[in-house]
Amino acid sequence: MPSVKTEERHDNAKGLDVMHPALALRLLASGQQAAAKVVDAAIEPISAAASLAAEALASGGRLAYAGAGSSGLMAMADALELPGTYGIPQDQIVVLLAGGTASLSDLAGGYEDDMELAREDVRKAGITAGDCLISVSASGSTPYALAASDEARQRGAKVIAVANNPGAALFKDADVAILLQTPPEVISGSTRMGAGTAQKIAFNMFSTLVGIHLGHVLDGHMVNLRADNIKLHGRAVRIVADITGISASEAGRLINTASGSVKIAILLASGAKDVAAAEAALDQSKQNLRRAIDIVSA
Repeated sequence: MPSVKTEERHDNAKGLDVMHPALALRLLASGQQAAAKVVDAAIEPISAAASLAAEALASGGRLAYAGAGSSGLMAMADALELPGTYGIPQDQIVVLLAGGTASLSDLAGGYEDDMELAREDVRKAGITAGDCLISVSASGSTPYALAASDEARQRGAKVIAVANNPGAALFKDADVAILLQTPPEVISGSTRMGAGTAQKIAFNMFSTLVGIHLGHVLDGHMVNLRADNIKLHGRAVRIVADITGISASEAGRLINTASGSVKIAILLASGAKDVAAAEAALDQSKQNLRRAIDIVSA
């Protein structure tokens, strides 16, 4: 049986409860920093996972996130940010958190052992061929995560597995396996800490690369956001002005003309004669803004 590093005791944690608070916090901080560094070793599988997910979304499929407990919360946080950050339609993002909304007020542990609940969640979500499911478990052996992956795979979906222990059962038969080999936790077994930190970083990288693949990032700007509140309208103005070189007032006018679409506003500033022409360029470029700019400025 593979060793479960996430359950081992940290070498420097002895006496943690009687340490000076500042020393305890330095130890906790070093644990987080060590956990963050392990993501470097997972660059290639994270890249492969982002390609799988982007392919599914670009083809009209969905991206599902599945997990339990702290790992499930990390997955859910990433999933919920995608529509607002990259304009991915909400109906293309699925969140499967063990226990559902009940877990948002009481993160009870029992749900993570319920394999039939996981299978039922996958079935109810209608996960099928053309979709992509990313399942996460710090130990790599959480029954809910294992069953969700297996059910999705049986239904024809691509499966990405994320775990913090080498040889994790979750990696078996996954299309892409992402190992985040974090050291033992300063608080033994508290995987919301180091393991969760590594998962959060990996998810951030994964979803950002998905957005890049889909053409929703240009020169470090999130160009597929919808300016539907004051903060985002201001951000949209800055993005359009920075990319096109026009004034903030002109950028604001074009954003209004584009009904809040940053991509459309940028294309209008780049030579598109009207909104319809900008939309046609985006369709022709499969929503890739850089290619669409080349089309309207030709």
